[in-house]
Amino acid sequence: MRKVVVAPFIFMVRIYQNGISPYLPATCRYAPTCSQYTVEALQKHGLIKGGWLAIKRIFSCHPWGGSGYDPVP
Repeated sequence: MRKVVVAPFIFMVRIYQNGISPYLPATCRYAPTCSQYTVEALQKHGLIKGGWLAIKRIFSCHPWGGSGYDPVP
């Protein structure tokens, strides 16, 4: 059931990764990138917890935020 619920959100991230991201400069300060982190978090933790982890990660990806290797917990 979890896969069915998160599939549309992963699909939207994949559209961003393949259709929008290649045309933007690489600005993510983390590895894996924020979009890949989002996909992994959704797959591993589901929509609620994975979505929350993704939102926290995206909001911390700025010049005064963190950087470096940050895997999905």
